[in-house]
Amino acid sequence: MTNFFNNKAGQSHIHRIKDELWLVFIFIAAIWVVFALDRFLPLEQWGLVPREGEGLVGIVTMPFLHGSYTHLLNNTVPLVILLVLLAGSRADTRWVVVGIMLLSGLLLWLFGRTALHIGASALVFGLASFVIISGLLERRVVPLILSAIVVFMYGGTLLLGVLPGQRGVSWDGHLFGAIAGALVAWLFLKRNKSES
Repeated sequence: MTNFFNNKAGQSHIHRIKDELWLVFIFIAAIWVVFALDRFLPLEQWGLVPREGEGLVGIVTMPFLHGSYTHLLNNTVPLVILLVLLAGSRADTRWVVVGIMLLSGLLLWLFGRTALHIGASALVFGLASFVIISGLLERRVVPLILSAIVVFMYGGTLLLGVLPGQRGVSWDGHLFGAIAGALVAWLFLKRNKSES
């Protein structure tokens, strides 16, 4: 029986980075392919628009849509780093990513400002928050070191990125991404404790 954070009931999902590098590559490649297709097709219309029925699809599509090459590159670098860090953790990378994407998208759809939201930055903020919070909650050496690395690399961006009033920036997407990452980290730790 498969559950959210483990392959089998009672068995931790422990894996090595090299085992999941191909998943990181496929995910990043998909984002770049969608960006290339968006140059010819009007794909950005499938972004997330809060509280509109048509905007619901954006919960899933938003991380794959980017407005410019700079936007895409600014999300690609931290995504690769955070996904590799996550792949080396005890968490099931796929479910953490899906959990953060769905939860941050739902929160943004419910409470975000009315605008077309696109980009993977909510996922970036969610992954950074997940690594930081899970490291602090687990109080294990490796997660704490990973948390320190993330805080060092992205601490300022995380704090500034959730402040309102930034033109052309989905600060509310960043905020809900960070909240989703923290909630998923808490659920991950709670699940591990209940099964140990």
